[in-house]
Amino acid sequence: MALSLVRFKKILSIVGDIIKIEVPAIGEAGLGAVEVRLGDLAMIEDTAALRSVAQVIRIEQEQVSLQVFSGTRGFSTQASVHFLGHPMRVTYSSNILGRVFSGTGEPLDGNSRLEFDPKVPIGVASVNPLRRTVPARMIRTNVPMIDLFNCLVESQKIPIFSIPGEPYNAFLARIGIQADADLVVFAGLGLLFDDYHFFRKTFEDAGVFGRTVMFCNLATAPIVERLITPDLALTVAERFAVEHGKRVLVLLTDMTTYADAMKEIGVALERVPANRGYGGDLYSQLARRYEKACHFSGAGSVTILAVTTMPGNDVTHPVPDNTGYITEGQFYLHGGMLDPFGSLSRLKQHVIGKVTREDHAALANTMIRLYAAAVSAEQKQAMAFDLSPFDLRLLEFGESFRRRFMDINVSMPLEEALDLGWQTLAECFSPEELVIKQSLIDKYFPRAAEVG
Repeated sequence: MALSLVRFKKILSIVGDIIKIEVPAIGEAGLGAVEVRLGDLAMIEDTAALRSVAQVIRIEQEQVSLQVFSGTRGFSTQASVHFLGHPMRVTYSSNILGRVFSGTGEPLDGNSRLEFDPKVPIGVASVNPLRRTVPARMIRTNVPMIDLFNCLVESQKIPIFSIPGEPYNAFLARIGIQADADLVVFAGLGLLFDDYHFFRKTFEDAGVFGRTVMFCNLATAPIVERLITPDLALTVAERFAVEHGKRVLVLLTDMTTYADAMKEIGVALERVPANRGYGGDLYSQLARRYEKACHFSGAGSVTILAVTTMPGNDVTHPVPDNTGYITEGQFYLHGGMLDPFGSLSRLKQHVIGKVTREDHAALANTMIRLYAAAVSAEQKQAMAFDLSPFDLRLLEFGESFRRRFMDINVSMPLEEALDLGWQTLAECFSPEELVIKQSLIDKYFPRAAEVG
């Protein structure tokens, strides 16, 4: 990594992980150095033993603000800065499969540093829309509430809305194991060590580590690192999709911690806050990452599944609120279950009945309609209203629906889930009560002997 020969020593301030330095005559040829550009890297040195890489995040006339990746602890105003002349890069080659890296791309697994492997810049523009194709392939997860009711489609970007304390990390890891993607790229943001160990051990024990790349920003790492981690993961995913034609699934957790990191950096830079202290560019910053999801013409695809926790279970909080405008639906996880009313996949119509069984759409719609009626019957029961025989069958159906389908621990292939759906309907209702096309009833509705 070639360093500039020119060093700048006039440090103006050190606030949090941000160092502000004066760089006279930025970009003029007289400097004899690399031109300073937004997003470029710099090397900060204080003593022979104290040095860190930083990134240019603001240029105001002759004042340059730098995010210090390792934190500013120990640095003084006597430190010097020289610019490297290129943006952040990440190692990209087949050798990174089965590896674990930090939030800045440094190996965390104790194996080789891959110093001689190719490096590619991160944070480049999203793919040209003309190179995108219409999503038409389903990613099977073996989670019935996804595969049956809200299909995950290749190139989709979709969040898991949840609250702290819910098992969203365990659920995300299981999807990473069970999904029929070629590669899984995982990015953990602000992970506790227990969570980091859980993801790594889970992927290893399931035997899928050889097709997985992990970028883990731990909670103990400087908060600046958290802003880089998603870009590392998405850059690697995009390269595998474009250059190797792979179907890549990117798992991100938790995007609310990413937004909180942006807010903290914004405070340090004295930016004017917007809604609840978040920056006015929250939407564009989230969209820039989510729009990396794409099915490339003549190549592979990138699909993004991201956890977004909702503080106070408030879906109007700025992070989930802005996310909902960017993504193509959401999965709503609470009480250890995926809520069929809060969950939505806006791309499911591209695959339901086209790459799945002909009864898929009719069965899913009927089950959701009857479950909604079951919830109403439960409310009537709670208020001590008299229940009809049909209400009692609705209550039975609602209980079976939660146990067999909504519980996130349930795992089965789509075809088995479809058959179980018909079985569950047949246990509680007659064919006439389902309001489904007779041809589908004749073909898929279980006979009396099968129900018994």
